[in-house]
Amino acid sequence: MPYSAEISRGNPTYFVLLLDQSGSMNEVFGSETTQRKAEFVADVVNRTLHDLVIRCTRTEQIRNYYYVSVIGYGANVGPAFSGSLSGKSLVPISEVAEMPARLDNRTKKVPDGAGGLVETQVRFPVWMDPLAGGGTPMCQAFSFARDLLDRWLGEHKNGFPPTVLHLTDGESTDGDPSRVAKEILSRQTTDGDVLLFNCHVSSQHSTKIEYPTDESRLPTESAKTLFNVSSILPAPFVRAGSGIGINVVEGSRGFVFNGDPVSVAQFFDIGTRPANLR
Repeated sequence: MPYSAEISRGNPTYFVLLLDQSGSMNEVFGSETTQRKAEFVADVVNRTLHDLVIRCTRTEQIRNYYYVSVIGYGANVGPAFSGSLSGKSLVPISEVAEMPARLDNRTKKVPDGAGGLVETQVRFPVWMDPLAGGGTPMCQAFSFARDLLDRWLGEHKNGFPPTVLHLTDGESTDGDPSRVAKEILSRQTTDGDVLLFNCHVSSQHSTKIEYPTDESRLPTESAKTLFNVSSILPAPFVRAGSGIGINVVEGSRGFVFNGDPVSVAQFFDIGTRPANLR
Protein backbone atom coordinates (compact mmCIF):
# COMPACT_ATOMS: atom_id res chain seq x y z
CA MET A 1 0.00 0.00 0.00
CA PRO A 2 1.44 3.42 -0.93
CA TYR A 3 1.56 6.23 1.65
CA SER A 4 1.77 3.75 4.50
CA ALA A 5 5.43 4.00 5.52
CA GLU A 6 6.09 4.58 9.19
CA ILE A 7 7.43 8.04 10.03
CA SER A 8 10.21 7.97 12.61
CA ARG A 9 13.55 9.59 13.43
CA GLY A 10 15.29 7.06 11.23
CA ASN A 11 12.71 7.48 8.47
CA PRO A 12 11.46 11.09 8.55
CA THR A 13 9.25 12.90 6.07
CA TYR A 14 9.52 16.38 4.59
CA PHE A 15 7.13 19.31 4.20
CA VAL A 16 7.68 22.21 1.78
CA LEU A 17 5.45 25.23 2.49
CA LEU A 18 5.52 27.27 -0.73
CA LEU A 19 3.98 30.71 -0.24
CA ASP A 20 2.99 33.47 -2.65
CA GLN A 21 4.42 36.73 -1.29
CA SER A 22 3.58 38.92 -4.31
CA GLY A 23 2.30 42.47 -4.01
CA SER A 24 -1.35 41.40 -4.18
CA MET A 25 -0.93 39.50 -0.90
CA ASN A 26 -1.00 42.95 0.71
CA GLU A 27 -4.73 43.16 -0.03
CA VAL A 28 -7.36 42.62 2.66
CA PHE A 29 -8.52 39.01 2.92
CA GLY A 30 -12.21 39.26 2.03
CA SER A 31 -14.94 41.66 3.14
CA GLU A 32 -15.35 40.45 6.73
CA THR A 33 -11.86 41.23 8.04
CA THR A 34 -9.25 43.98 8.02
CA GLN A 35 -6.37 41.50 8.04
CA ARG A 36 -4.14 41.36 4.97
CA LYS A 37 -3.74 38.05 3.18
CA ALA A 38 0.01 38.07 3.89
CA GLU A 39 -0.64 38.56 7.61
CA PHE A 40 -3.17 35.77 7.78
CA VAL A 41 -0.99 33.32 5.86
CA ALA A 42 2.02 34.07 8.09
CA ASP A 43 -0.17 33.45 11.14
CA VAL A 44 -1.43 30.12 9.76
CA VAL A 45 2.11 29.00 8.86
CA ASN A 46 3.35 29.87 12.35
CA ARG A 47 0.50 27.87 13.89
CA THR A 48 1.23 24.97 11.54
CA LEU A 49 4.90 24.93 12.54
CA HIS A 50 3.88 25.05 16.20
CA ASP A 51 1.54 22.09 15.66
CA LEU A 52 4.32 20.11 13.95
CA VAL A 53 6.62 20.77 16.90
CA ILE A 54 3.95 19.56 19.34
CA ARG A 55 3.37 16.38 17.33
CA CYS A 56 7.08 15.60 17.45
CA THR A 57 7.42 16.17 21.20
CA ARG A 58 8.00 13.04 23.26
CA THR A 59 8.79 13.31 26.99
CA GLU A 60 10.03 16.88 26.57
CA GLN A 61 12.27 15.91 23.65
CA ILE A 62 11.68 17.07 20.07
CA ARG A 63 12.16 14.12 17.74
CA ASN A 64 13.04 14.78 14.11
CA TYR A 65 10.11 13.01 12.48
CA TYR A 66 9.72 16.02 10.17
CA TYR A 67 11.98 18.32 8.19
CA VAL A 68 10.55 21.59 6.93
CA SER A 69 11.15 24.21 4.26
CA VAL A 70 9.27 27.52 4.22
CA ILE A 71 9.78 29.16 0.82
CA GLY A 72 8.36 32.50 -0.30
CA TYR A 73 8.13 33.95 -3.79
CA GLY A 74 7.40 37.47 -4.95
CA ALA A 75 10.09 40.10 -5.37
CA ASN A 76 12.49 37.25 -4.55
CA VAL A 77 12.33 33.47 -4.36
CA GLY A 78 13.89 31.77 -1.36
CA PRO A 79 13.64 30.80 2.30
CA ALA A 80 11.01 32.76 4.24
CA PHE A 81 12.05 32.07 7.82
CA SER A 82 12.77 35.09 10.04
CA GLY A 83 15.27 35.37 12.88
CA SER A 84 18.04 32.84 13.41
CA LEU A 85 16.64 30.52 10.72
CA SER A 86 16.71 33.25 8.08
CA GLY A 87 18.26 31.97 4.86
CA LYS A 88 17.90 28.29 5.79
CA SER A 89 16.03 26.22 3.24
CA LEU A 90 15.82 22.82 4.98
CA VAL A 91 15.39 22.64 8.75
CA PRO A 92 14.79 19.69 11.13
CA ILE A 93 11.76 20.19 13.35
CA SER A 94 13.93 20.20 16.51
CA GLU A 95 15.78 23.23 15.16
CA VAL A 96 12.47 24.89 14.31
CA ALA A 97 11.38 24.34 17.91
CA GLU A 98 14.57 25.81 19.32
CA MET A 99 14.77 28.89 17.10
CA PRO A 100 11.59 30.94 16.75
CA ALA A 101 12.34 34.49 15.68
CA ARG A 102 10.47 35.73 18.75
CA LEU A 103 7.58 35.02 21.13
CA ASP A 104 4.53 37.25 20.77
CA ASN A 105 1.86 37.78 23.41
CA ARG A 106 -1.54 36.53 22.19
CA THR A 107 -4.96 36.49 23.79
CA LYS A 108 -6.58 33.07 24.04
CA LYS A 109 -9.97 32.03 25.41
CA VAL A 110 -9.86 29.08 27.79
CA PRO A 111 -12.55 27.35 29.91
CA ASP A 112 -13.16 29.06 33.25
CA GLY A 113 -14.29 25.87 35.02
CA ALA A 114 -17.88 27.05 35.27
CA GLY A 115 -19.01 26.46 31.69
CA GLY A 116 -17.77 29.76 30.31
CA LEU A 117 -14.63 31.15 28.75
CA VAL A 118 -12.07 33.59 30.05
CA GLU A 119 -9.32 35.43 28.17
CA THR A 120 -5.71 34.73 29.07
CA GLN A 121 -2.33 35.78 27.69
CA VAL A 122 -0.17 33.11 25.99
CA ARG A 123 3.25 33.26 24.39
CA PHE A 124 3.03 32.46 20.67
CA PRO A 125 6.17 31.49 18.71
CA VAL A 126 6.74 33.32 15.43
CA TRP A 127 9.01 31.87 12.73
CA MET A 128 8.01 33.97 9.73
CA ASP A 129 6.68 37.46 9.16
CA PRO A 130 4.27 38.70 6.48
CA LEU A 131 5.86 39.93 3.26
CA ALA A 132 4.23 41.19 0.07
CA GLY A 133 5.87 42.69 -3.01
CA GLY A 134 6.68 42.02 -6.65
CA GLY A 135 5.12 39.65 -9.14
CA THR A 136 4.14 35.98 -8.97
CA PRO A 137 7.10 33.96 -10.32
CA MET A 138 5.39 30.61 -9.81
CA CYS A 139 7.57 28.69 -12.28
CA GLN A 140 10.70 29.85 -10.48
CA ALA A 141 9.14 28.95 -7.13
CA PHE A 142 8.22 25.43 -8.27
CA SER A 143 11.74 25.01 -9.68
CA PHE A 144 13.20 26.01 -6.31
CA ALA A 145 10.95 23.47 -4.56
CA ARG A 146 11.83 20.76 -7.09
CA ASP A 147 15.54 21.25 -6.45
CA LEU A 148 14.99 20.99 -2.68
CA LEU A 149 13.00 17.80 -3.18
CA ASP A 150 15.74 16.31 -5.35
CA ARG A 151 18.26 17.03 -2.61
CA TRP A 152 16.04 15.40 0.01
CA LEU A 153 15.16 12.37 -2.11
CA GLY A 154 18.81 11.74 -2.89
CA GLU A 155 19.27 10.91 0.80
CA HIS A 156 15.78 9.58 1.65
CA LYS A 157 14.75 7.11 -1.03
CA ASN A 158 12.39 5.24 1.29
CA GLY A 159 9.80 6.54 3.69
CA PHE A 160 6.67 8.64 3.46
CA PRO A 161 6.90 10.90 0.38
CA PRO A 162 7.46 14.65 0.83
CA THR A 163 4.43 16.97 0.73
CA VAL A 164 4.43 20.39 -0.97
CA LEU A 165 1.74 22.79 0.27
CA HIS A 166 1.47 25.70 -2.19
CA LEU A 167 -0.63 28.80 -1.53
CA THR A 168 -1.20 31.59 -4.06
CA ASP A 169 -3.67 34.40 -4.74
CA GLY A 170 -2.97 34.88 -8.42
CA GLU A 171 -1.73 33.66 -11.76
CA SER A 172 1.87 32.93 -12.58
CA THR A 173 3.74 35.93 -14.05
CA ASP A 174 6.66 33.91 -15.43
CA GLY A 175 4.87 31.42 -17.65
CA ASP A 176 2.85 28.22 -17.36
CA PRO A 177 3.91 26.36 -14.19
CA SER A 178 2.53 23.01 -15.39
CA ARG A 179 5.79 21.55 -16.70
CA VAL A 180 7.84 22.08 -13.56
CA ALA A 181 4.89 21.16 -11.33
CA LYS A 182 4.61 17.85 -13.16
CA GLU A 183 8.33 17.34 -12.61
CA ILE A 184 7.62 17.67 -8.86
CA LEU A 185 4.79 15.14 -9.17
CA SER A 186 7.10 12.70 -10.97
CA ARG A 187 9.45 12.47 -7.98
CA GLN A 188 8.88 9.57 -5.61
CA THR A 189 10.06 7.38 -2.79
CA THR A 190 9.48 3.65 -2.53
CA ASP A 191 6.25 4.55 -0.67
CA GLY A 192 4.69 6.72 -3.40
CA ASP A 193 4.88 9.89 -5.46
CA VAL A 194 5.65 13.31 -4.01
CA LEU A 195 2.42 15.08 -3.03
CA LEU A 196 1.61 18.57 -4.32
CA PHE A 197 -1.42 20.36 -2.89
CA ASN A 198 -2.51 23.83 -4.08
CA CYS A 199 -4.65 26.45 -2.36
CA HIS A 200 -5.88 29.57 -4.19
CA VAL A 201 -7.12 32.48 -2.10
CA SER A 202 -8.97 35.59 -3.19
CA SER A 203 -9.90 39.04 -1.96
CA GLN A 204 -13.32 38.60 -3.56
CA HIS A 205 -16.39 37.30 -1.78
CA SER A 206 -17.19 34.45 -4.15
CA THR A 207 -17.96 30.76 -4.06
CA LYS A 208 -15.15 28.55 -2.83
CA ILE A 209 -14.51 25.12 -4.28
CA GLU A 210 -12.77 22.64 -1.99
CA TYR A 211 -11.14 19.34 -2.92
CA PRO A 212 -13.02 18.70 -6.20
CA THR A 213 -12.75 15.45 -8.16
CA ASP A 214 -12.86 17.17 -11.58
CA GLU A 215 -12.36 20.64 -13.08
CA SER A 216 -15.90 21.19 -14.39
CA ARG A 217 -16.86 23.83 -11.80
CA LEU A 218 -13.63 25.79 -11.99
CA PRO A 219 -14.20 29.16 -13.70
CA THR A 220 -10.72 30.06 -14.95
CA GLU A 221 -7.90 28.44 -16.90
CA SER A 222 -5.41 29.25 -14.14
CA ALA A 223 -7.62 27.43 -11.62
CA LYS A 224 -7.80 24.41 -13.95
CA THR A 225 -4.01 24.51 -14.31
CA LEU A 226 -3.53 24.30 -10.54
CA PHE A 227 -6.19 21.58 -10.26
CA ASN A 228 -4.42 19.46 -12.86
CA VAL A 229 -1.11 19.64 -10.99
CA SER A 230 -2.68 18.80 -7.63
CA SER A 231 -2.28 15.29 -6.23
CA ILE A 232 -5.24 13.06 -5.53
CA LEU A 233 -5.59 12.91 -1.75
CA PRO A 234 -4.23 9.60 -0.40
CA ALA A 235 -6.37 7.77 2.15
CA PRO A 236 -4.66 9.22 5.28
CA PHE A 237 -5.41 12.76 4.08
CA VAL A 238 -9.00 11.88 3.18
CA ARG A 239 -9.44 10.62 6.74
CA ALA A 240 -7.86 13.80 8.11
CA GLY A 241 -10.24 15.96 6.06
CA SER A 242 -13.31 13.94 7.02
CA GLY A 243 -12.22 14.13 10.64
CA ILE A 244 -12.57 17.92 10.65
CA GLY A 245 -15.82 17.95 8.70
CA ILE A 246 -14.53 18.57 5.17
CA ASN A 247 -16.38 16.95 2.28
CA VAL A 248 -13.57 14.87 0.77
CA VAL A 249 -14.12 11.65 -1.12
CA GLU A 250 -12.05 9.07 -2.97
CA GLY A 251 -10.61 10.90 -5.98
CA SER A 252 -10.64 14.36 -4.39
CA ARG A 253 -7.67 16.48 -5.41
CA GLY A 254 -5.63 18.45 -2.90
CA PHE A 255 -6.91 21.73 -4.35
CA VAL A 256 -8.89 24.65 -2.97
CA PHE A 257 -10.16 27.52 -5.15
CA ASN A 258 -11.18 30.91 -3.72
CA GLY A 259 -10.37 29.72 -0.23
CA ASP A 260 -11.45 31.83 2.74
CA PRO A 261 -9.57 32.05 6.05
CA VAL A 262 -11.19 28.86 7.36
CA SER A 263 -10.27 27.01 4.15
CA VAL A 264 -6.64 28.10 4.40
CA ALA A 265 -6.29 26.93 8.00
CA GLN A 266 -7.90 23.58 7.14
CA PHE A 267 -5.72 23.20 4.03
CA PHE A 268 -2.54 23.34 6.10
CA ASP A 269 -4.06 21.11 8.79
CA ILE A 270 -5.05 18.38 6.31
CA GLY A 271 -1.81 18.64 4.34
CA THR A 272 0.45 18.12 7.35
CA ARG A 273 -1.26 15.02 8.75
CA PRO A 274 0.26 11.95 7.14
CA ALA A 275 -0.43 8.73 9.02
CA ASN A 276 1.86 6.29 10.82
CA LEU A 277 3.79 8.69 13.05
CA ARG A 278 5.66 6.52 15.53
